[in-house]
Amino acid sequence: MKTTHLEMDLAVAGGGLAGLCAALAGARNGLRTVLVQDRSVLGGNASSEIKMHVVGADCHGSRPGARETGLIEELRLEDAFRNPGRCYSLWDVLLYEKAVAEPNLTLLLDTACLGCERAADGSIKSLRAVRSSTEEEFVVRARFFADCTGDGGLGAAAGAEFLRGREAQSDFGESLALEQGDDKTLGSSILLTGRRCETPQAFIAPDWIRKFRKEDFKHRPIQSYEYGYWWFEWGGHLNTIADSPTVIRHELLRIALGVWDYVKNSGDHPDAANWTLDWVGNLPGKRESRRFLGRHVLTQDDVFSGRIFDDAIAYGGWWVDLHPPMGIDAPEEQPCEQIHFPHLFTIPLGCLHSRNVPNLFFAGRNLSATHVAFASTRVMATCALAGQAVGTAAAVLASGEGNDIAALATPETIEKIQQQLLKDDVFLPGHRNSDPTDLAPQAKIASSSELPGHPAEAVVDGLSRPLPSHLGPWADGESHAWKAAEGTAWIELSWNSPIQVGEIHLCFDSGLDRELMLSASDHSSRKIIRGAQPEIVKSYELHDGEGRLLAKVEANHQRRRIHRFSPPIQVQSLRCTLLSTHGAACPALQEIRVYGPAD
Repeated sequence: MKTTHLEMDLAVAGGGLAGLCAALAGARNGLRTVLVQDRSVLGGNASSEIKMHVVGADCHGSRPGARETGLIEELRLEDAFRNPGRCYSLWDVLLYEKAVAEPNLTLLLDTACLGCERAADGSIKSLRAVRSSTEEEFVVRARFFADCTGDGGLGAAAGAEFLRGREAQSDFGESLALEQGDDKTLGSSILLTGRRCETPQAFIAPDWIRKFRKEDFKHRPIQSYEYGYWWFEWGGHLNTIADSPTVIRHELLRIALGVWDYVKNSGDHPDAANWTLDWVGNLPGKRESRRFLGRHVLTQDDVFSGRIFDDAIAYGGWWVDLHPPMGIDAPEEQPCEQIHFPHLFTIPLGCLHSRNVPNLFFAGRNLSATHVAFASTRVMATCALAGQAVGTAAAVLASGEGNDIAALATPETIEKIQQQLLKDDVFLPGHRNSDPTDLAPQAKIASSSELPGHPAEAVVDGLSRPLPSHLGPWADGESHAWKAAEGTAWIELSWNSPIQVGEIHLCFDSGLDRELMLSASDHSSRKIIRGAQPEIVKSYELHDGEGRLLAKVEANHQRRRIHRFSPPIQVQSLRCTLLSTHGAACPALQEIRVYGPAD
């Protein structure tokens, strides 16, 4: 094989949403980054290979206002606008487009990470990856590494300590844990999609499928045919790494096709006569395998108490969602037990890096958590937040000396990571913008009009989203947005003396009280606006105090827009005029940031 050597700042293994967001965050914040993905597409369980919809802290919309922002919001908004027909292949293309658009990011698809070389202090010196299709080996040296593979292959090769299976109650003092721990995990699923036709469609089942009867679905109702079913679950009683490509995959295909055979040929579902099988997955959607040990292990109490960590860099809110390891072979058990809790919780930096491999980050379902806490953090929008947090943390820590994450993560550095995440539109419960380089809070604010409860000064109050009180004790119930009367509106920032401006950041309302995701489920999609979100400002202009046009945008559909000026401009006031929205009567603006010339 030809050997290619790469010198990087950050090497990310795994191209699911956690790995993609880690790589994008690292690259956008200035790191030479490589993303190694063993599949032909990005997205992991969210890709066209598996087609699981991306859920998160808003719990399918039942926790309004909790929806994740940052990179995952950018992806969701772009997909909703460009992909109204819900085509998963277009979602794959979007994720690919985002990766290849970054000049600091090298993307290696169809490339398997096979191991690593370690230094004397236990840190990783390089990883080795192979792309068989081009007969090429890659040796990647980097300062920091991030294992976002889900299964944790890179971390395991590096000797990172990890948990596996279900802990006992006594291990972490968790009431939802087992009295006696075991090595079982959540299972995996293979999904399918159906399509309704004008005429009856036959299904001729292979002779090797599973056969099911009505009583097998006592707790697993079949309510639709276009997308099914997450409870096609099996294999948690086996080794979800070693047994996945053979035993588990084969049995899940037998199960998926067997359930479709029951739908079509049992006689219990006559309304399925005109439905045909449109797609069946060939790759198991895996829920659980290794969980690495960090400086902190997230526990049931952290989740249920809504704990706000000093080093919080991500958050979660999905129910604690526990499944029987045997899945469909436990017909007398509920397919899941979802335990609700009142508030969002935070995920600290200490859960996202190894306690014994100094320069190893991890994000996704392999972060440092017990089985019970992981049952909340494992969902993909939370994994994406953790990925962005890791890429951002690596970029900030890179300004220091050495590669020991724990040593570099001083309180001052953690504050910088948090402020950079906030600047990049990541919400951190209990934290607000206090960036000393943001010039907007120093300005006087005036506006054309403001609705009650939506003052103009809200654009510089340090919070860029509504905070309904049900999110946590730190939530004040305010909108934290300027909202004007119907029609054209303007807001103006003015300073006592002229300033140099290199960047202007605008953050619009994007309807965070609703669910937003790509789903093959008609039921879920009925709640989702597949297009530009109506609250987003569609067209706007930026002028300086002398009326000079600085920027004009006529077809915006994103929540966050950044305008850069090179060379920087000198102004004493800035006016942003909101001309139209995508449907909302009253235009709104969540935040304005103003920065001087770039370093």
